[in-house]
Amino acid sequence: MTTDRPHDAVLRFEYESPARARVVTRAVSQEVGEIEGDRSTATVDREGSTVAVRVTADDLVALRAGMNTWGSLVEVAERTVDAA
Repeated sequence: MTTDRPHDAVLRFEYESPARARVVTRAVSQEVGEIEGDRSTATVDREGSTVAVRVTADDLVALRAGMNTWGSLVEVAERTVDAA
């Protein structure tokens, strides 16, 4: 991914199976492009049992906010999978 944003971080979530990682990825990926602000963007990828959320931002405040938002979205997806 090419970006002009100077700050980035990756959140990685490891699951017990690729199937669970797939469900979380599908749930969270729906938000890409929907909740991003002017100062940050995110991508969601899965490889096997690992889900990676990459947040890029113009500044550290936006990066922290993006990390908090995406971490919360993944947490909600995990709880939903557990409840189902």
